[in-house]
Amino acid sequence: MQRRILAGDRLIAAFLVGCVLFNYPLLSLFDRNSEVFEIPLIYAYVFAAWAFVIALMAWAVERRVR
Repeated sequence: MQRRILAGDRLIAAFLVGCVLFNYPLLSLFDRNSEVFEIPLIYAYVFAAWAFVIALMAWAVERRVR
């Protein structure tokens, strides 16, 4: 029971981090005419933030409580 509650709290935190990462102020910082490895900066940021949120959710679910 305790593990489920902690996992739920961590997933809520991951959701909130995702909301912040994909919100306007941060997205506008990366909306420039520059490229990373020939990929527009905004696309690279969105992909990296998406991968980070997925990794954060996987960590939250798979973490063991001692």
